Amino acid sequence: MMIDIGVNLSNPRFDNDRQQLLERARAAGVEKLILTGTSVSESDNVAQLCQIFEPQFPGMLFATAGIHPHDAKSWNSESIGRLRALAALPCVVALGEMGLDFNRNFSTPAAQEKAFEAQLELAVELELPVFLHERDASVRQLQILKNYRDHLVDGVSHCFTGSREALYGYLDLDLHIGITGWVCDDKRGEALQRLVADIPLQRLMVETDAPYLLPKNLPKENRQDHHEDRHKGHRENNRNEPAFLPWVISKIADHRNESAEQLTQQTTANATRFFRLEGPVPE
Repeated sequence: MMIDIGVNLSNPRFDNDRQQLLERARAAGVEKLILTGTSVSESDNVAQLCQIFEPQFPGMLFATAGIHPHDAKSWNSESIGRLRALAALPCVVALGEMGLDFNRNFSTPAAQEKAFEAQLELAVELELPVFLHERDASVRQLQILKNYRDHLVDGVSHCFTGSREALYGYLDLDLHIGITGWVCDDKRGEALQRLVADIPLQRLMVETDAPYLLPKNLPKENRQDHHEDRHKGHRENNRNEPAFLPWVISKIADHRNESAEQLTQQTTANATRFFRLEGPVPE
């Protein structure tokens, strides 16, 4: 059993085959997915997807609710109430995706920090873990997190691709680290490959971030060819999906002392505990 802690299932690239995608995930041993909320509207969308597919895939889908730093400019007086209402749904197991992204600054740094701190305060109030995004902003993100960490129940740095200093900063705050298919890229992911062995096994979780970050070690015959991807200008066969999570785990194992089986077992236990998912935690 595996748990994919980051799936963008509301993405339009999944519009034509969500049910089949979930069937493929289950067949591959990915039994639980955490669907990522990136704005109030998308958080509502992923929560609805959990409810829509619950009859066919009981206990498989969970969600986060939050506002991504790219969308921080949308933060207004109604945002906190809407997130609080979403957080009350049984399927919502964390707040986020939240944090800072100074790489593109689609929202100003000031707007990002305002939305980030408001969501951290809500997480403290509701005693929910936080699902963190950060890019080119680790120094400031860590400064803000230090002010809240003693009151947060838990947090994970999702899709970590940062520096050694950033990694140790998150670990020093007793946070978890989410690793994606970025680690499977022998060029872009070389630095991450060197760092992944430094993550304590009890702090490690795995994710696809689908439809993004298709693992480079995935055999071409495993890739799905979708007409809508070509129509929208995406390269053929580059769509990631939860069924490909085993290739992420396999690549992580190449750079650590544990086997893929050990990593699967422990990352599943970590995610089950972190998100307080129902069902027994693997031994």
